[in-house]
Amino acid sequence: MRRVSVVGVSGSGKTTVARVLSARLNAPHIELDAIFHQPGWVGLDDEQFSRRVDEATMGNSWVVDGNYSRIQQLVWSRADTVIVLDLPRWRVMSQLLVRTLRRGWTGQELWNGNRESLRNLLRTDPEQNILLWSWTNHAKNRLRYRTAPADPRWLDLAFLYARSRREAHALADTAAGRMA
Repeated sequence: MRRVSVVGVSGSGKTTVARVLSARLNAPHIELDAIFHQPGWVGLDDEQFSRRVDEATMGNSWVVDGNYSRIQQLVWSRADTVIVLDLPRWRVMSQLLVRTLRRGWTGQELWNGNRESLRNLLRTDPEQNILLWSWTNHAKNRLRYRTAPADPRWLDLAFLYARSRREAHALADTAAGRMA
């Protein structure tokens, strides 16, 4: 396990798990949200995004986290392992609510000067409300990651599934043990 993609629905803990795994494997952590979201929450166009992800994943080892279908083929074609955080909706929503409230309350900078706003929790557009986004995409993303191992393009990938935070950290421990 040298090139790992950590995926899962929004709020499942991808970045947290990727940071832990990155430290244990002594591999760079690549956060796709940090690449995609430019100042003012402006997203990169597909060409720029692909180019930056291409450059970031050229190394021999890395841990990528994120759910961007437009660059999934690029990342997975270079990965040797995909860790899927397959947490139940109630767990994801509770984690996401706590995270969003903390970030909104503290004004924590996320990427490139961007901050989450508590006002966004009142919006009805899933593109602007992370809780609605996660709720509406949960089933679709879970299905996508549960069926991925059957796709002929990914037969050489090892898919590891974690259905809780504890299982995810156990996977990270196992991976670190294999590399030692």
